Amino acid sequence: MQPLLSRAIDGYLDDLAAAEISDPVLTDMERRASELGFPIVGRAAGRFLEWIAGLAGASRVVELGSGYGYSAYFFARAVGEAGEAGEVVCTDGDPDNAELAEAYLRRAELWDRIDFRVGDALTAFAAVEDPVDIVYCDIDKDGYPDAWAAAAQRLPVGGLFICDNVLWYGRVAGVAPEEQDPQVAAAQDAVTPAIRAMTREITDDPRYATTLVPIRDGLLVARRIA
Repeated sequence: MQPLLSRAIDGYLDDLAAAEISDPVLTDMERRASELGFPIVGRAAGRFLEWIAGLAGASRVVELGSGYGYSAYFFARAVGEAGEAGEVVCTDGDPDNAELAEAYLRRAELWDRIDFRVGDALTAFAAVEDPVDIVYCDIDKDGYPDAWAAAAQRLPVGGLFICDNVLWYGRVAGVAPEEQDPQVAAAQDAVTPAIRAMTREITDDPRYATTLVPIRDGLLVARRIA
């Protein structure tokens, strides 16, 4: 991923986050992402997710799109601190990612807090019983409006909807990354309207107070207030 901040600043933030957590499991997960070009939120954004989940006192998080468990690592740390029944429900369509997540998170001694469901994220979410304290969205970007529609009604007052990639390399503001493959650019352009539409729906919703944190590729955080 080409960071929106300069690489020096982006690296500085990651280094600060790494100083707080020194774990070879995370390092291995990050190495895999780098080698395969697999999108992860990165160390600084991950620490932010853990921090805000802990601040909210969340005991149950549902991830819509979990990959091989990188963001779940941070949420699992948070719900473990928040209560005895802490749980992170992970979703991903690839069973190989589920196996990798189990291998990594077992090593990190976090797997006992994980319920990993293979299949469509929104279908899996519909089968999760309430209560849900946080919904974290990182599915295919054209599915963002549907993810918000599914989460908005279910979160209680105080609950959080968090969504990754809402700045979308700057494309939501009409800024395109430099030196990008034309096919990749076209694919990103195609789903930019969905990201913008979801973001506008959330910010216009009087039930939610919303902010956008410009870490990495942008994290939207919406807290239900009514």
